Amino acid sequence: MRIHYLQHVDFEDPAEILNWASQKKHDVTCTRLYNNEGLPDIKDFDALVVMGGPMSTNEEDAYPWLKDEKKFIKESIRHEKIVLGICLGAQLIADVEGSRIFKNKYKEIGWFPVEIKKHPLLFPNEISSLQVFHWHGDTFEIPQGYQHIAESEACKNQGFISNDGRVTALQFHLESSIKSINNLIKNAASDLTPGDYVQNAEEIINKSEIYLTGISKTLNTMMNRIEEIYNGSN
Repeated sequence: MRIHYLQHVDFEDPAEILNWASQKKHDVTCTRLYNNEGLPDIKDFDALVVMGGPMSTNEEDAYPWLKDEKKFIKESIRHEKIVLGICLGAQLIADVEGSRIFKNKYKEIGWFPVEIKKHPLLFPNEISSLQVFHWHGDTFEIPQGYQHIAESEACKNQGFISNDGRVTALQFHLESSIKSINNLIKNAASDLTPGDYVQNAEEIINKSEIYLTGISKTLNTMMNRIEEIYNGSN
């Protein structure tokens, strides 16, 4: 499987997804949009991963590449590519599929549980409350034709999936590593303002030592299922 990912800032890369892809011997390429790198031809990849970032989906004036990125994501979905969106990436999928993106009631930063719904394609066996890593202030409506698959106390719409399982969007971060979390704390420290669902840097790091193993297992389960969905349709 040829995986291409879209990166919006230099401190948010796919982290543990890259480790999974390396272990599986998948080819991985990247477009660093913040460097104004060009997007690939639609024929040159099988799976698209759209990463997070501090910008909002409607900031096209400040980030002109967002307009072309949205068209590219829409085209990828239309060509039945595997598409995985994380945080901003999930919001971009919701946007191109016609849903509203808006400020959530609460900013959600740190380790908080999500309820992951049992799903025959994505999570057929392992469904429960899982402590996951969050870093977001916006949220989305579930696009028409997609299934709602996750929610948290602070944010109802935490994820959705297409009926064929080829498109998955997650507001939270299963891909996180201690390095990627430290990078967020270093580069987005201004987001760590007091709030009901905002942890401070020390608490985030302490909880990371406890919970990273759990999300790594869930990420691998999810990526293996995505790989099976791809293999089953090709």
